[in-house]
Amino acid sequence: MDEQLRLLDHVTAAAADMAIRFGPKLLVAVLILVAGYFAGRWAGRATQRALGRFHLEPPVLSLIGRIAQLAVLGLFAIMALQNLGVELLPLIAGLGIAGAGIALAMQGVLGNVVAGLTIIFTRPFRVGDYISISKEEGEVLDIRLFNTALGHPDLSRVVIPNRKIVGEILHNFGRIRQIPIEVAVSHQTSLVAALAAIDQVLKANPRVLQEPAPFVRVVRVEGPAIVIGVAPWVQVPDYGKAMGELHEAIIEAFRARDISGPVPQRDVRLLSSAAYLPGQGAQERLAGRDAA
Repeated sequence: MDEQLRLLDHVTAAAADMAIRFGPKLLVAVLILVAGYFAGRWAGRATQRALGRFHLEPPVLSLIGRIAQLAVLGLFAIMALQNLGVELLPLIAGLGIAGAGIALAMQGVLGNVVAGLTIIFTRPFRVGDYISISKEEGEVLDIRLFNTALGHPDLSRVVIPNRKIVGEILHNFGRIRQIPIEVAVSHQTSLVAALAAIDQVLKANPRVLQEPAPFVRVVRVEGPAIVIGVAPWVQVPDYGKAMGELHEAIIEAFRARDISGPVPQRDVRLLSSAAYLPGQGAQERLAGRDAA
């Protein structure tokens, strides 16, 4: 019992001694970290405000602001460790070795990060652009360090890892798209009337942009049909709705003006009944040969 009491007294004394020796330093270190957290947040917001005049993309501003926040927090963390008496050189060496191992184990993740930085700073596309890449297409909703999110007209969402984007062939439509429409009319149709009807439909639809000017021309002739190409420009979100509205409006405009489409033509050949009676036809041919 006396032995246990002496051990408890020794532990209590050691704890009290450590609290006296390291308690103030630990408290100061915690205060330094708390101050570093708030200073980092302030530095991040100040950096974003300062760079706002350069009209950078939101992901770029967010990334730079976070880097500034982490840099300030890291500086305060070093100050806290120095206050505790921690040797920084061995710690940095250990972190370097650990970082190399982590890098080897997370090559795919780091590849996405590097690709994300490449996308953010080279800006091959921006949030709001409509792009096509890796057999996927959609409106760019978000650009992050690890992936890029695309939105489809059917309200679905596609997330593509950034390493699948960098180095691939990218088709960037921008913020407007051109609707490809083809209308076939007969040769008896007045092209002036047909083109005027289409032009009136395009001007009446509020989704169609008047600048750039819509393309309306005869593109080819196919047998009984004259094919008119119609390619108006619309905003990316209006693409699907405008396509359906324009098809319906063009059909109604043609009906109102008695503009008819091409009539399919078929060649019909009438053969003699002998061609369908193998026995009879063969006998007649043989009789003809004998008479000759």
